[in-house]
Amino acid sequence: MNPTADFVPGLQGVVAAQTRLSSVDGLAGELIIAGFPLEELALNATFEETVYLLWNDALPTASQLADFRASLAAYRAIPPQTIDLLRAAAEQKLDVMDALRMAASTITLRSADEPQHDQRDSLALVARFPTIIAAYWRLLQRQEPVAPRMDLSHATNYLYMLTGEEPSAERTRGLETYLNTVTDHGLNASTFTARVIISTGSDMVSAITGAIGSLKGPLHGGAPGPALDMVFEIGEAANTEPVLRQKLESGERLMGFGHRVYKVRDPRADVLAQAAERMYKADGDMQLYNLAKHVEQTAVRLLEAYKPGRNLQTNVEFYTALLLHGLDLPTDLFSPTFAISRVAGWIAHCEEQRAVGRIIRPESIYMGEKNRRWQPINQR
Repeated sequence: MNPTADFVPGLQGVVAAQTRLSSVDGLAGELIIAGFPLEELALNATFEETVYLLWNDALPTASQLADFRASLAAYRAIPPQTIDLLRAAAEQKLDVMDALRMAASTITLRSADEPQHDQRDSLALVARFPTIIAAYWRLLQRQEPVAPRMDLSHATNYLYMLTGEEPSAERTRGLETYLNTVTDHGLNASTFTARVIISTGSDMVSAITGAIGSLKGPLHGGAPGPALDMVFEIGEAANTEPVLRQKLESGERLMGFGHRVYKVRDPRADVLAQAAERMYKADGDMQLYNLAKHVEQTAVRLLEAYKPGRNLQTNVEFYTALLLHGLDLPTDLFSPTFAISRVAGWIAHCEEQRAVGRIIRPESIYMGEKNRRWQPINQR
């Protein structure tokens, strides 16, 4: 190790990969997914189309999409051993992300003479994440899991397995837009974790299990729920400015505003705001939506007054919380639902990294002592 090499805490600004999957421009407020502006892809594509695009670098034809949907659907059911694990986890009331991490690793359960097959495992990971999460959530509520249906879309099937009822087309479209929006976002911590693991020559399931572990950390996945909690705390438009001023003057952070990368409004917030408005108008509480819009506008104005020059704009958490709440998802399912989308991006990154064929192995600078001498235990 060169002792004069620069140490970069958190690897901020260090380029560690080349990718065709997403481009994040925080100054311009731009997110490109596999060549498409986010707002064009997310608002129009089905989730299956987005996954196909990430994995194949092209949108599918009608026949390719039908085949891909059928391939995913064929892997939705989870084995009895996975259900047994989820039942045991539910008895202990473990967090949903912990249950997902454990259950994801069971996807490789197969007979001893059946060879490893990463393409099949990739399909199973994407297909089974919704089944695992929905089954575990129902077990936590002391309800039996609802079996997946092969005839429903990925998004529709997830909502169906949670409740046993088919969602409206507007709700399916709202969830699909969300899943499309968060499927990839540069070299974030969980994506980097997946790429590091796969670079060692390890298998896909190990890489994705490690990524889940990274995502569940509060500094990465966190939870968008607090952004909506603030809206509920405010309650009505007249309370907005007094409550927000009190929070700012007491040094409290306004949840759903500001982002490490984006110095302007998060483009994902724009897309999810449109999706939420459509969904709430068709099948939701427009009074809540209008209150949230008023809170957002007031918060941005006050943040500029209290923290001038910081450019603390609306981030993805604000409208994620509003949209997922409109789908009747409890806050404990917000991060797991994010994982349902992001697993497709993780897999695409793993395939990119595998093609590089080189282990990710950074160096460290030693900061400890060098001249210590051994002492027998009776002299210490």
